[in-house]
Amino acid sequence: MGRGIAHAALSAGFHTTLFDVSQDALDKARAAIAKIGPDTLLARLTTVDNVPDAVRGAGFVIEAVPEQIALKISTFAEVQAHAPADAVLATNTSALSITEMSAVLDSPGRLAGMHFFNPVHRMKLVEIVRAQQTSDATIAAVEDVARRMGKETVLVRESPGFITSRINAMIGNEAFYILQDGVASARDIDKALKLGLNHPMGPFELVDLVGLDTRLNILQYLHRTLGDKFRPCPLLEEYVKAGRLGKKVGRGVYEYDGGSERTRPTG
Repeated sequence: MGRGIAHAALSAGFHTTLFDVSQDALDKARAAIAKIGPDTLLARLTTVDNVPDAVRGAGFVIEAVPEQIALKISTFAEVQAHAPADAVLATNTSALSITEMSAVLDSPGRLAGMHFFNPVHRMKLVEIVRAQQTSDATIAAVEDVARRMGKETVLVRESPGFITSRINAMIGNEAFYILQDGVASARDIDKALKLGLNHPMGPFELVDLVGLDTRLNILQYLHRTLGDKFRPCPLLEEYVKAGRLGKKVGRGVYEYDGGSERTRPTG
């Protein structure tokens, strides 16, 4: 997601600094951005492997670390220590509490949710999420940046899972239950939702793209906050324990060879 958001920012004309702890990830991000954008974009891109260099002098910061609340809180604590005091802050969380993240900030009103969708360069929507103390000025700034990136927006009051993650998590979880019960194969479940419900991707194609571990983290959070209807399917938990995390590791619900689908296991 980070590289996709960086590409959107570059395409909007922003000078952009992309941070990751892994130099290999930064090299892959630069290569991926080069594939989907003109060379002129790369002239505005800087990559760094530490937060202080990433946020020093920044006017707008978007966090896209993994969906773990403790990691997000510690990240924003470090951002606050090194970014300008008037920088607008946004989190790309797809489900977690922005109010909880903002508690670490001296000025919690400058943090809002800015939920992008994968792949960022193709998906038009950004969910903008207002936490308890998010200011009107922050919402306006986030809307302006999203608009300059060419995105459509919806405004959401903070609630677990917002709109899309809450609905999509339930669809994806039910798909795993159908697969676990032997009702249909992964191939046919995906085909049914694409052709019967006009979904652009099947639930298993999507979870392999997003990451099964990410989906499980979201479901566990929704289960804790919204109740038993979001209890994660045991088959999803089994896949994550087995290291079947999706395209990023070459094997999720499906298996991949160099990024291309190779086989379609059904569990």
